[in-house]
Amino acid sequence: MSAFKPLRERDAKRHVGEELLQSVREMKAGKGKAVAQIAVPEVVTARMRSDLSQSEFAQLLGVSVRTLQDLQRSCRTPSGAAQTLIAIAQQQPKVLKQVLKAQADAQTQ
Repeated sequence: MSAFKPLRERDAKRHVGEELLQSVREMKAGKGKAVAQIAVPEVVTARMRSDLSQSEFAQLLGVSVRTLQDLQRSCRTPSGAAQTLIAIAQQQPKVLKQVLKAQADAQTQ
């Protein structure tokens, strides 16, 4: 007896076309939805709101780009000071750009 015989017997009784149509009807009716909820780390939303590159944001946090990437992947937890800057970036993203510009101006003088 073939290991596939039970599967062939089951499949012979199926109406795959009708099953697909039924699935489409259910999707259109909003049944059987699977909605994925993805938790985005605060550091990611803060950087995106501030419209800074990874290198610019890492510079403001006083960390390497690699560390920032680890923070964004939730491989690391930000320090207390970094958490404060992230909170500021979420609330007042323009402030970080001003700070970055002031740092750049100070370095050129």
